[in-house]
Amino acid sequence: MVKICCIGAGYVGGPTMAVIALKCPKIEVAVVDISLPRINAWNSDQLPIYEPGLDEIVKQCRGENLFFSTDVEKHVSEADIVFVSVNTPTKTQGLGAGKAADLTYWESAARMIADVSKSDKIVVEKSTVPVKTAEAIEKILTHNRKGINFQILSNPEFLAEGTAISDLFNPDRVLIGGRETPGGEKAIKALKDVYAHWVPEDRIICTNLWSAELSKLAANAFLAQRISSVNAMSALCEATGADVSQVSHAVGKDTRIGPKFLNASVGFGGSCFQKDILNLVYICECNGLSEVANYWKQVIKINDYQKNRFVNRIVSSMFNTVSGKKVAVLGFAFKKDTGDTRETPAIDVCKGLLGDRAQLSIYDPQVTEEQIKRDLSMKKFDWDHPTHLQPASPTAIKSINVAWDAYAAAKDAHAICILTEWEEFKSLDYQKIFDEMQKPAFIFDGRNIVDLEKLRKIGFIVYSIGKPLDSWLKDMPAVA
Repeated sequence: MVKICCIGAGYVGGPTMAVIALKCPKIEVAVVDISLPRINAWNSDQLPIYEPGLDEIVKQCRGENLFFSTDVEKHVSEADIVFVSVNTPTKTQGLGAGKAADLTYWESAARMIADVSKSDKIVVEKSTVPVKTAEAIEKILTHNRKGINFQILSNPEFLAEGTAISDLFNPDRVLIGGRETPGGEKAIKALKDVYAHWVPEDRIICTNLWSAELSKLAANAFLAQRISSVNAMSALCEATGADVSQVSHAVGKDTRIGPKFLNASVGFGGSCFQKDILNLVYICECNGLSEVANYWKQVIKINDYQKNRFVNRIVSSMFNTVSGKKVAVLGFAFKKDTGDTRETPAIDVCKGLLGDRAQLSIYDPQVTEEQIKRDLSMKKFDWDHPTHLQPASPTAIKSINVAWDAYAAAKDAHAICILTEWEEFKSLDYQKIFDEMQKPAFIFDGRNIVDLEKLRKIGFIVYSIGKPLDSWLKDMPAVA
């Protein structure tokens, strides 16, 4: 029986291995992590991550051919294929601080693999890593190999949170990069055979190592670039009276462009987009490509501009101050159908409002109070380190309250900010909410999900990104 081990039981490792176990019943799959609470959660009825469809798969396979364990060395030692899916945070100090990926966890995983291996292994990069990481890992394994052969493959993930299980069941492509040597080609075939249990062969793309590593960064940069492009247009739409939804619909009808990732919003979030673009910028700078680096930097600058613009619009609309005013924040996850808050735009928006001394009442159906308070008390990039290396306990932030539902969050509030596009926010009883709010009652829709005309008839002053402005807002400065 082929044995697979995955180091790292997070958003990538857990779902990917669960689907491999489901689709390949004759392969034994072990997911290992040094975090005991995380492994205990994977072995319980309350999984550590929320992803539609994941629960059923784990419960079906767990104990059959899918195992979760903290005995990292045992499972790595027994495995034929070792996936490495550990954190690769952005460096916060030293060379490349604020841009380069910190490969500390990757290197320690590679050294441990070399140390405990007693048989030949295929080591698969599953984390998003900088180009040429495989070469560095290969050197560590080779210099510590004790007569054992290691083949390095790059197999980047292209999952979108909220649809990860369907993405794994029916991927656009599976990318496998390896050395163009007999040993490398044999390793590529071994991994290809795993995916071929359910993925059509024409969707499994085999490349060299560097192409696979760069393809992942490039894919995320292209997607983020589309979001920043439509968000840049949203600012111009507000200035001119155009409607960004109509503009993006017209643009998306061009088959060369297509309609996806053209929804204007308060900004992109998630664990990958910003981190991968910063990584791309750093690689460009290291290779003397400053013009290329500056081009990709602008994608992040527009994203930051959009979040600042949203906060400024809120403050300027509410008589240029939110000090002491209750503001309801609906949604904290970076997008619907996930509990993930990494790099969520809500963090910067909430911090901006807190900076103006607002009183926040936050509600998200999938994010815990502890997580919200932890996120708002953490420094930039701290989130991407393992939990036990993050700040021990959230700093008490007195001006934050986490509500049980949207109605409790909005009661007596001066304004509502919609920051995640959860379906339930579309069907709330807004008349009931309006009746219990302070007047004038504002709604700032950062996801363009509400019915503007309906809410204006109720009596709300509504701001929706990239839409023609409410007459009230036209008289207010766009920047506080």
